[in-house]
Amino acid sequence: MSEILQTADTTVSVSDADLLAQTAAAVREAGAALRERFGEVVPYQSREELMGALAANDDTALRILRPRLTRLRPDAGWVEDELDGGALPSGEWWVVDPAEGNINHLHALPEWAVTATLVRDNQPVLTAVHLPLTDQTYTALTGAGAHLDGRPLHVSRTAGLGLSVVATSQARPDEDDDVVRRVGSSITAMLFDALVVRVAVPATLHLLNVAAGRIDAFWQFAGARADLLPGALLVTEAGGTISDAEGRPWTPQSSGFLAAAPGIHAEAVSTLSR
Repeated sequence: MSEILQTADTTVSVSDADLLAQTAAAVREAGAALRERFGEVVPYQSREELMGALAANDDTALRILRPRLTRLRPDAGWVEDELDGGALPSGEWWVVDPAEGNINHLHALPEWAVTATLVRDNQPVLTAVHLPLTDQTYTALTGAGAHLDGRPLHVSRTAGLGLSVVATSQARPDEDDDVVRRVGSSITAMLFDALVVRVAVPATLHLLNVAAGRIDAFWQFAGARADLLPGALLVTEAGGTISDAEGRPWTPQSSGFLAAAPGIHAEAVSTLSR
């Protein structure tokens, strides 16, 4: 049975807290290996060459992550494809993106990370996201808050969408036509209503910024579990509001996702619903 630690404002499972610390150590080690491969644009002349280069980065990180995380939770399942979406079977699952923003890594762009999230009965329990180029690690544990290298995070207190920096991301390279049109329409709507609109991949880095109060909202249509679960937990534990694009409760099966500071969430839903 897990030992329970009582604090002034929360109850934290020591076993999960220790698991989070070891998960963070694993993503940092994997990130260090990917950092050694970073610096030059990786050339490719075909889709096959591109996929091979992406897989080489994934494999570099997974050689570290998979054995480390499997030792921590031997009975947990493992999500093989980071682009998968939808609900998981009951029990514990590791949802890992070994090179989140992999295409950026190949193009010598700095926006990439290593993520690992433990999902228990379809609820994210803990997550660790490491940014190797800045040596920063974001962590969240259900009921214990979100942190950057141990410092608590909190979403912004912005009270109006017209004062807000917002962001969106492309879920997949070969997205469904209807989703692409919906993304375009939503960007146009936000350009009218928000202060600044940022569009880039990957989703996780935008969500880190929402949790840290640097960006006021992030939305995306469709999306994979590995894209959204780490950031969803970070934003929730930092005091933000998570929903689908229509304001309903979000699940991995939802067709839209919105993470926002509470003060602008309703406005953002209204804009995305136009």
